[in-house]
Amino acid sequence: MMSTTSQSTYRSPRSKIGRLLLTSRIAKVGEILGVFLVGLLLIQLLLPLAGDNIIVQQAIVWVANVVMLLLVWWGIRVRGQHWSDIGLTFRQITLKESFRIFLQSLLVFVMAMAAFVLGSIIMANITGIPESADMSNYSYLQDNLFMLILTLIGVYIVSSFGEEIIYRAFLINRLRELGLATKTGTVLAVVLSAIVFGLIHYEWGPMGVVQTGFMGLVLGVCYLKFNHGLWVVILAHAYMDTILMVQMYLAG
Repeated sequence: MMSTTSQSTYRSPRSKIGRLLLTSRIAKVGEILGVFLVGLLLIQLLLPLAGDNIIVQQAIVWVANVVMLLLVWWGIRVRGQHWSDIGLTFRQITLKESFRIFLQSLLVFVMAMAAFVLGSIIMANITGIPESADMSNYSYLQDNLFMLILTLIGVYIVSSFGEEIIYRAFLINRLRELGLATKTGTVLAVVLSAIVFGLIHYEWGPMGVVQTGFMGLVLGVCYLKFNHGLWVVILAHAYMDTILMVQMYLAG
């Protein structure tokens, strides 16, 4: 299994752009905006082509996430950095370390689920209506085991893995590089990343935005508390995605 410990090894920036991304706040802001605007633009341009086909709609969102992930990778590469600089490493670890990561991921999973439920309670008190998130985009999973398995594979790659890199590792670290490396700044960076994470789930409705926002807040805090333990939050996210997809499958 992989290690969660970040071991930074810097090379010289590969280009002038790489040097700018390391030193210029304007370039850093441009990178952040670029990653998210490209993803949003792809979704806005391609979704109308899907019509009412919810499977194609979901595939378009996944493609946008993959493009965003590639942009994050490009930014790391031109800086002369490695994935390990944001907590993603692939070295072999001991069975004891694997067990520790597994236990930590279970703890994060429980905390994130509790935050998800808390978001539901808060929204119910605000609206006075115990509504649920709009999960109609996953209705194709009902009683369809093949699509459940296929969707889980995609979700693990794009959501569990990809979203933790984009919304936790990338966004939190880049925001801290903008001068938010102090204790107060770090709190602000985590909160902002959680807000963005909630907003990108807008298709789930207001309830879903708040639920995922609270979940993202816990994942962001745990990412930092576990020493940029990216694999811990990736696994915790995967557990939540599994439960959600299985629920949609059983809804039929």
